[in-house]
Amino acid sequence: MTPYKNINGNSNVESYEIMDDSITVRFRSGRFRNYSYTNQRPGVAVVNKMKDLAQQGHGLNSYISTTVRSTFSRKW
Repeated sequence: MTPYKNINGNSNVESYEIMDDSITVRFRSGRFRNYSYTNQRPGVAVVNKMKDLAQQGHGLNSYISTTVRSTFSRKW
């Protein structure tokens, strides 16, 4: 997984892995730390936005908590 840059220093996102049709996000804390988001759930546009934010290192945690919420594909 690629370490998340966390430009503001206050994100719970630790790292991410980008695939063609999905992104997996690992959080620093929580009962489940790994979440997979796919083109099927929550959808292509949302996953592409998440990929952009992950690579920028800014805004991913906020986007997940305010927009994506519980529309993940899988958690573990």
